[in-house]
Amino acid sequence: MRTFVEIHVLQNFAPSNLNRDDTGAPKDAFFGGIRRARISSQCLKRAVREFFKQKASAGDLSSENLGKRSKRFLNEVAKLIPNRNPEEVVERTRLAMLAGAGTWVAPGEGDGQEEKSEYLLFLGKQEVAAIAATISDRWDLEKWADIQKALEKKSAKDKKKEAGKKASKELKDAFAKVLNGGKAVDVALFGRMLADMPENNQNAACQVAHAISTHAVEREFDFYTAVDDLKPEDTAGADMMGTVEFNSACFYRYAIVDWAKLVENLQDDSELAASGFKAFLEGFVVAEPTGKQNTFAAHNPPEFVAITVRRGGSPRNLANAFEKPVRVKAGEVLTGKSAEVLIEKAKALAAAFDGDSEKKSSQTWVLNLVQADTKGFGIGKSSLAEMLTDVTAALSKAPAAPAGA
Repeated sequence: MRTFVEIHVLQNFAPSNLNRDDTGAPKDAFFGGIRRARISSQCLKRAVREFFKQKASAGDLSSENLGKRSKRFLNEVAKLIPNRNPEEVVERTRLAMLAGAGTWVAPGEGDGQEEKSEYLLFLGKQEVAAIAATISDRWDLEKWADIQKALEKKSAKDKKKEAGKKASKELKDAFAKVLNGGKAVDVALFGRMLADMPENNQNAACQVAHAISTHAVEREFDFYTAVDDLKPEDTAGADMMGTVEFNSACFYRYAIVDWAKLVENLQDDSELAASGFKAFLEGFVVAEPTGKQNTFAAHNPPEFVAITVRRGGSPRNLANAFEKPVRVKAGEVLTGKSAEVLIEKAKALAAAFDGDSEKKSSQTWVLNLVQADTKGFGIGKSSLAEMLTDVTAALSKAPAAPAGA
């Protein structure tokens, strides 16, 4: 029986432009036939990963259990191979990554140009160290000159194919072994794809929905001007002007974590999974996108949070609670009204699908700062810290079933 943890958040942002499209406008979407404000799931996950860095700096999460997404791993690996000629280290690192992982790293063109891989790699810190150790251990064992010949090929595809033929089975097996996620919490949660080594992909333990507003939204425009401070006083007019699009919206945010899959991705380290999950839960609730915040300073914490630990049954994104956009009358609070609509939907779905099956059970905790009428929905909590403690404790009782069970 699978155990899911679902997080439902209602967050009302003041005028802001937290997540922009290619024109600089706030992202939006049509839902229920109405235009809604939107924050992409990628933006929300990026905010959580930045929160993880803060936790690591504070000593609450080990940086050894975090990953990085980059095209610039060649030099990061090379730095970890000591007591060798630096130029030779870089070249052999390039050859090893090409032959062992199928990742072509192109030399930079011109002085000071960085060497980059074809595409972004998402690697745990422990994986980077293990790649360096693999290259160092096989320094005198590989026929590097034979692999070097692969670089004479014109296309990256041909380089990969030829290098793979020249590399020893031991080198390729070593790379396949070390590219295991590196017990990186963010890689385990959000997953990764290695195009040339699909067997080393990591299926995400977490899914994050695009946040949408609970109500209809229209874009607004801020016309701004700026004045040159050193301009003579007798000269009138602005020296710069333009417009910035923005909106204000109450967002419904949703994420789900497959607990067994998270433990599996972290190589069955339940203690690390628990601490990593707790950091994710806190980060998903409090971390904010940073778009245009210097302009708008829309630092508005969530005022309604519901977290459900569900054993058996299917996950439930409650966005359809807002298919009919929320409208408020004079004196009503938009976030509070949205919370009441969400609760009604949650209770209706529970009545329709949960039944009396002993194989299905769920427990919900609620942080309700808007004092919405919960109608018995969930266990009320007065602080996020209290919620995190209770949810984590409930997970410790979750059966250690495989993710596919």
